[in-house]
Amino acid sequence: MVKAPSGAPQAAEKPLSDTYHNITRTDPYAWLRDDNWQKVMKDPQALDSDIRAHLEAENAYTDKVMAPTLDLQKQLFAEMRGRIQEDESSVPINEGALSFATRYVKGGEHPLICCGTRDAEAETMRVIVDGNKEAEGTDFFKIINHAACPHGKLLAWGFDDKGSEYFTVRFRSLESAANREGELGDTLVDTGGSFGWSACGQYLFYVAIDENHRPHKIMRHSLGSPQKDDVCVYEEGDSGFFIGLSETRSGRFLIISAHDHETSEAWLIDAHAPKAAPICVAPRETGIEYEIDDDAARDRLIIVTNWDKNGKADDFQIVTAPVPQSNGDKNNWQRLRAHRPGQLVLDALPFTDHMAVLLRENALPRIELISLVDDKVMDIAFDEEAYDVSFGAMAEYDSAQLRFTYASMTTPAQTFDFDMNSGKRVLRKTQTVPSGHDMGDYITRRITATGHDGAQIPVSLLYHKDTKLDGSAPVLLYGYGSYGITIPAAFSVTRLSLVDRGFIYAIAHIRGGRACGHNWFMDGRGAKKTNTFRDFVSSAEALIAGGFTRAGQISIHGGSAGGLLVGATVNLAPDLFCSAVAEVPFVDVLTTMLDDTLPLTPPEWPEWGNPIASAEAYQLIAGYAPYENIEAKAYPHILATAGLTDPRVTYWEPAKWIARLRATRQDDGLSLLRTEMTAGHGGKAGRFNQLHEIAFVYAFVLLAHRQV
Repeated sequence: MVKAPSGAPQAAEKPLSDTYHNITRTDPYAWLRDDNWQKVMKDPQALDSDIRAHLEAENAYTDKVMAPTLDLQKQLFAEMRGRIQEDESSVPINEGALSFATRYVKGGEHPLICCGTRDAEAETMRVIVDGNKEAEGTDFFKIINHAACPHGKLLAWGFDDKGSEYFTVRFRSLESAANREGELGDTLVDTGGSFGWSACGQYLFYVAIDENHRPHKIMRHSLGSPQKDDVCVYEEGDSGFFIGLSETRSGRFLIISAHDHETSEAWLIDAHAPKAAPICVAPRETGIEYEIDDDAARDRLIIVTNWDKNGKADDFQIVTAPVPQSNGDKNNWQRLRAHRPGQLVLDALPFTDHMAVLLRENALPRIELISLVDDKVMDIAFDEEAYDVSFGAMAEYDSAQLRFTYASMTTPAQTFDFDMNSGKRVLRKTQTVPSGHDMGDYITRRITATGHDGAQIPVSLLYHKDTKLDGSAPVLLYGYGSYGITIPAAFSVTRLSLVDRGFIYAIAHIRGGRACGHNWFMDGRGAKKTNTFRDFVSSAEALIAGGFTRAGQISIHGGSAGGLLVGATVNLAPDLFCSAVAEVPFVDVLTTMLDDTLPLTPPEWPEWGNPIASAEAYQLIAGYAPYENIEAKAYPHILATAGLTDPRVTYWEPAKWIARLRATRQDDGLSLLRTEMTAGHGGKAGRFNQLHEIAFVYAFVLLAHRQV
């Protein structure tokens, strides 16, 4: 049996108490939160020395425990890297007379942004931004976005060089080589990473981030002028709302979106009149969500919304609306595709003569095509028991070509172009697995777990055909279960390294996501949040009852809000599990929701409840928050990860959680913390660096299952 070795760091206890709603609680590890966290996000060296010493001690201990797995980690990394085509490239995207693609070079961590003439192949295109060169001399580097201006002369591109999601935007000539000689002097800092051009190409609109790391303004930058002269065109006055920026497919408008987790509002910027004031499509109304695009051929908007004249369309419907000349009115919206319960509308893409609709029904995605000329409807069908479908990258509105990507847990990703006039489907690219991948060696299945209240929970499985289903197989069960996000049953080159070692890989499509419609999400949030955790337990129990495995042979894995899932689940049913991996886990929910200075707290209140304002919300969150509910009992082996510059789940959440777990648990199991000292929420940047992290996690799981 794996046992925790001696020498584990023991965090000092410095009790700090707070009182809300006449309830006083004491936190012995609150000191791990650096009061100067805003500065640390921009300069990791500013971290308090005592906190740094503790995190580094935790890292050293974790390295000591994991030392016997170093050869295994190297082997896992080599396997995973061997399944990646190192010089892969994307399917090119046509934009007028030009075409764009990304590609990689052998050994390169970062993508190259490339440009060529229309219909050019990626390999023949000129490199505009070489991510590997740009990353030289940095501990962290990630390209996050790029957009060509309408006249095809300049490229705006953005990057993060600290992992803190403060993005920098620069401008480069599309006629230059891949170096900074072709770069303008304009530099925009502290942006949210999304941006869009005016039609004339003189102005770039972008999202600005405030001192609490919240997107709060839309700015207009004039090329050639300093950032300090940029003009604010929209400012969000509610700290509970995030804002974003995008473009309609036709290019007529830029869209300012303001939203929390249950309400949205959109404003239009006329790309041809960049100095005109934005126009509101429909004023925000609590509980009403909508997303817009532009059907330019008919001079109207296409809107996906849960609003209906007779109430709410829980699984969303598609309506049209005239382009507003001033603040819009929802009473002018007209149904295009009526609400159909059980058919969740995920997205709707307008083209000149067609509309492509991405739906989810019976926990599986599908595509419906609607002719905007004669209203005829066509479905694109898929056959596997569990799979994933998503729209691909497309830039042109005046086209009949729909691009989509199909994958399953056994099928590598396939990119298709589908002619919406003829129905002809053309395979443009299949994900290459250089070391070889025989789909026939693997089996994917969909089973159903019965929840504590009778809910039927889909669970997707992947295992090798030679794996014995005799109740002894080890399982890695993955879940998320928040914000309506659904984890797809898609292909992964990394998880094959576990499956080839006899593991069953399972994804639980639990409540809190929207696998089974919008109500599936609503039944796993707020006052019903515990359904999410109990569904995860039910999924594990179904694997045992189905003869796949047994108690103590299951490890669980989740990240961010999925880390909350892991933390709450090991409190509920620790005996079921061998180990638990919680990556950047949201485990200190109550403390974070009580701290309205943190970036995500006010926008998150609709999801979790506001414990500052509501005693009921306080007690509800306190009842399941993993950090608050650690008990003196045995736990599975636990690994938590953190990112020092993470603005989403701050590093001190997992640090406090592991400190309290280690001090409280009544067994000699592992409680490990690994903090990336130069990275944020997504961990290390770079496609191979990330494989090292996955190899580390899988090595921990194999160690826990005594396969080392």
